[in-house]
Amino acid sequence: MNEWMNPDKIIELAQHYKSLGPFLGLLLPFIESFLPFLPLFAFVLANAGAYGLWYGFLLSWAGTVVGSYAVFLIIRKYGRNRLLNFLTKSARIQKLIKWVERNGFGPLFLFLCFPFTPSALVNLVAGLSDMKKKNYLITLMAGKFVMIFMISYIGYDIKALFTNPIRTAIVVVVIFLLWLVGKYFERRLNSKVEADFRASAASRNDK
Repeated sequence: MNEWMNPDKIIELAQHYKSLGPFLGLLLPFIESFLPFLPLFAFVLANAGAYGLWYGFLLSWAGTVVGSYAVFLIIRKYGRNRLLNFLTKSARIQKLIKWVERNGFGPLFLFLCFPFTPSALVNLVAGLSDMKKKNYLITLMAGKFVMIFMISYIGYDIKALFTNPIRTAIVVVVIFLLWLVGKYFERRLNSKVEADFRASAASRNDK
C-alpha cells in the first residue's frame, strides 16, 4: 500500500496512462456516460495528471459531453418505445420530466455543474422531455465545462497532493463542499418538483 501511495509511483502510472494516447482519455469519460457506476472523477483526475490541466480538461470535457449527448439522443429516439417503457413508469421520472419542461436550462445546468449529482438521471429526463436538442447541448456543454474544470484543476498536479499538506487539505475541503452543495441542490430540486406537482394536481382538481 505504501508503494502505491508514493507520489513518484502515481506520476509513473500517469505517464504510462499518457503513453496509451489521448484516445483513452476521450474514451473513458465517454463510456462513463453509458455506465454511470464508473468513476468519472477518477478519469478526469487521470487525464489532468497525465496530459496537464488544459489538454487533460479538454479530453475529459469532450468525452463526457459527446457521451452524455449520445445518451440523450438515444433516449430521445427510443425512450418511448414499448421495450423501454420501464424508463417512464417511475412517478419520480414523470414529475421530473414535467418540471424540466417548464423550467428548462437553470436546474439542469446546476445539476450538471456538480460532480456528485446524478448526471445520468439528467440525461434520461432531458431525453424524455420535450426540451429542444440544441438547448440541451448548450446546457450540457456549459454545465460539464464547470464540473470537469473543477476536477481537472484539483488533479492536474498529482505530486502536490501528496507533498503539500495545505494543498491536500484545500482539495479535501473543496471536494467535501462540492458534495454538500450538490446534495443540497438535489434535495432542493426534489422538493420543488414535489411542490410543483402538488400545485398542478390541485389546480386540475379545482377545475
